[in-house]
Amino acid sequence: MSEDWWTHKRTVSVVTDTEGWFDPFALNLVRRINDSGDHAQFVRDQNQVPEGDVAFYLSCLKLTPDAILARNRINLVVHASALPKGRGFSPVVWQILEGLNEIPLTLFEMDGTADTGPIVRQSTISFEGHELNDEIRDALGRSIVDICVEYLTAETRPVAVAQTGEPTWYPRRRPADSELDPEKTIAEQFQLLRVVDNERYPAFFTIGGQTYTLKIAKAD
Repeated sequence: MSEDWWTHKRTVSVVTDTEGWFDPFALNLVRRINDSGDHAQFVRDQNQVPEGDVAFYLSCLKLTPDAILARNRINLVVHASALPKGRGFSPVVWQILEGLNEIPLTLFEMDGTADTGPIVRQSTISFEGHELNDEIRDALGRSIVDICVEYLTAETRPVAVAQTGEPTWYPRRRPADSELDPEKTIAEQFQLLRVVDNERYPAFFTIGGQTYTLKIAKAD
């Protein structure tokens, strides 16, 4: 494949197939790409992805069919783990629950199978250990935008390298995963409190047959 297209104005799609927390970051990415001289557009429905040069599939829940991937020269995903470790769902949450504050971020090319494609760029998100869900998402969203822009602004197209090592897999998180143990201290469960979503899946606990929800916010 000739790489002459890389140095000309490129057509870029930013695909986010589910409405949610990442939307403002996706729109910011579109603005930054357009400001840099390429032509970018936001796409909600994967079926509406146009033909072009590069497509970023960010915060998508659906596996993209090969026929849609074929519409662009390069299709990319950002996953917050050191692939092939940490494939699957909610990698940032699982790693924070493991006690990590340095979270790897991997940009990789899509190959039709979840989280298996060759890696083109990596970076790290650093936390101090006090950040709550909204702050964690903000740092993640900004880092995703940055790594995508860095990819597009490289002088030559970054070379993709196959993943190596033994893969691991994180399962999908459920509302039940926000359950606190009333017999444990707050300190023992603080990592869980950091990652709960106060609205969609708040922390909860059960005492005497009654279940209670618990919301967390930083004091002013």
